[in-house]
Amino acid sequence: MPNTYYDLAAALAIGIGAIGPGIGIGLLAGPALGAMGRNPDAANLIRTNMILAIVFAEAISIYALVVALIILFVAH
Repeated sequence: MPNTYYDLAAALAIGIGAIGPGIGIGLLAGPALGAMGRNPDAANLIRTNMILAIVFAEAISIYALVVALIILFVAH
């Protein structure tokens, strides 16, 4: 295949692979910050769980980045 197909595949891999975690983090952070505002005594526990969930969501983006880099540099 021409190189442009590999470039397009890599761009789609990271583009689509980053949409899900981005939406997930947005859906997670809003309610968590609202819960911290309503119940300041539980803020430390909520913050810890929120950060842990964000880390897991970001791991998906990193996997998408690795796939895109493999497409770019190995598949050629």
